[in-house]
Amino acid sequence: MRPLVLMGHERPLTQVKYNKEGDLLFTCSKDSSASVWYTINGERLGTLDGHAGTIWSIDVDPLSMYCVTGSADYSIKVWNVSNGENIFTYQSPVPVKCVEFSPCGNYFIAILDSVMGYPGSINVYKLERDSTSNEITNFIEEPIKTINTQEGLVTVTVAGWSTNGKFIIAGHKDGNVSKYDVENDYQFVTSFKLHESNISDLQFSPDRTYFITSSRDSNAHIVDVASFKILKTYETDCPLNTASITPLKEFVVLGGGQSAKDVTTTSASEGKFEARFYHKIFEEEIGRVKGHFGPLNTIAVSPTGTSYTSGGEDGLVRLHHFEKTYFDFKYDVEKAFEAKEHMQEAN
Repeated sequence: MRPLVLMGHERPLTQVKYNKEGDLLFTCSKDSSASVWYTINGERLGTLDGHAGTIWSIDVDPLSMYCVTGSADYSIKVWNVSNGENIFTYQSPVPVKCVEFSPCGNYFIAILDSVMGYPGSINVYKLERDSTSNEITNFIEEPIKTINTQEGLVTVTVAGWSTNGKFIIAGHKDGNVSKYDVENDYQFVTSFKLHESNISDLQFSPDRTYFITSSRDSNAHIVDVASFKILKTYETDCPLNTASITPLKEFVVLGGGQSAKDVTTTSASEGKFEARFYHKIFEEEIGRVKGHFGPLNTIAVSPTGTSYTSGGEDGLVRLHHFEKTYFDFKYDVEKAFEAKEHMQEAN
């Protein structure tokens, strides 16, 4: 796979995100600027300028009309995707570590950091839209719900919405995951210890019925939303910063590498700065993609299943379009099963 190397950031990448159709890519970094790219050819559509600090997180709504960014400058900004205009800014008492739209696009969550005496929280904001044009008509400045950190748990680092926005799933700094019931006034449902270290990423399957987490403890887990039990575990030999599930094929993509502060003392091969592909069902590593000169901070797979993008500590965004060999790859047991199905159809 020959990647398209997108050079639009001067500092390490913090998040990359596709829109629902997979034709646009949104990237943000520590250089206080976000960019929007065409995935077909890597051309930059434009930049989102206005933050005064690191942009930790970015997300785009299901209609690709608006995107939201959360920053270390104590603000959340909503942007018009078509012209890059900043149409509203929410103020925050502390840095904002993560933002994500609900599946319907009428709400978004923002994770507020636990610094300067603030306990940390998940804030839920509502957007009022026009029923026909879907344009946002009113911004409600205050969150409609503030989910404070539960007793016995530490700060939330990542969070997302399950199918139809029924639950909010959160990953914590101490390796716990927790679940909140949206329809029951965001009540805390349950939590359990999933990782030994900070949960660095949490991404959902295409149907949002299960999710994958990554951690600095070098493991990734797939967890079922309904039962809240571990379905699969992927063990690696390096700290992980990010994990994503691929549509079309039964794979997961993991990324990470040595901590950035240790990178200067080792070579790129020692640092393990590759994207790792594992078989989702068999939990075995099936391939690696090299290219970055530092740890992989973020990975996203296109909703169409035809490409994936990684953002690194080196400030580069690498957009890979999958080739035919990727789609043709099958285990012997998968080939045997398909052959058996063909035989049955023939008979």
